[in-house]
Amino acid sequence: MTRFSGEKVLMRIFIGEGDRHGHKPLYEALVELFRQEGFAGATVLRAVAGFGASSVYHTDKLLELSTDLPIVVEVVEEQERIDALMPRIDAMMNGGMITLEKATVIRYEAKTKGADTP
Repeated sequence: MTRFSGEKVLMRIFIGEGDRHGHKPLYEALVELFRQEGFAGATVLRAVAGFGASSVYHTDKLLELSTDLPIVVEVVEEQERIDALMPRIDAMMNGGMITLEKATVIRYEAKTKGADTP
């Protein structure tokens, strides 16, 4: 079992669904980067509505269908590891926002194969 608990940092990266890095969506490139660097995990959240620095409103409503919905990529990791990777993350982005906050990890483990889940 991987030991990962205690005080960590939650990084949230706010981007648009249409943002790209090379030939792939930026969120996919970021998740691949975090996986290659051995981060504990990453989650991509797709929002139903939102706006950013440009104040353009993006929504998934049928009449106003947007192809650039808000995306949030979240990772929890040691501050030092995030700091070391920040120049590469920043170079991949063209706009967006990154936030950091303290997080206390109280549980982190893989599912046990074959175990019953309630």
